Amino acid sequence: MSIKLAVPCLLLLAGPAVAADPLPDAIAAPGETVVLSVHAEGAQVYECKAGTDGKLAWAFREPIATLLSEGKTIGRHYAGPNWEHADGSAVVGKAAGNAPGATAADIPWLKLEVISRRGSGVLTPVTTVQRIDTHGGKLDGACDKAGEFKSAPYSAEYVFLKKG
Repeated sequence: MSIKLAVPCLLLLAGPAVAADPLPDAIAAPGETVVLSVHAEGAQVYECKAGTDGKLAWAFREPIATLLSEGKTIGRHYAGPNWEHADGSAVVGKAAGNAPGATAADIPWLKLEVISRRGSGVLTPVTTVQRIDTHGGKLDGACDKAGEFKSAPYSAEYVFLKKG
């Protein structure tokens, strides 16, 4: 029994590059290699809007997050969606696949294809971004006043990949 418990701990110590379970097919990126893997802490921002049924509900507006590596801030993530590294390189992504988060309160895991780049640096060769291991970030239910904003804290791992 104790040996079985030790294995997941070793995987956690090895860091995010070691996957204990394969990623869902919808967000997998076969044949691509990791350029950078970072932890993000931030919020998903929602706006109170009328839906197609005319009822007010929270609609996703934008993410705001700090990108961290070994406890140090190395970049930011914001509307676009954009990921910007401290070295000046940045990418913009477009959703290409998703898979449910671990619980109903967790935003989905995503696969995003890079549609544009800026600057030069670590993110320059990136072709795919994965958002995995999400915690929190969902906001459901009715709201009272159109135009109100509310944020839901979240964390996730962002994995930046390149072809080959």
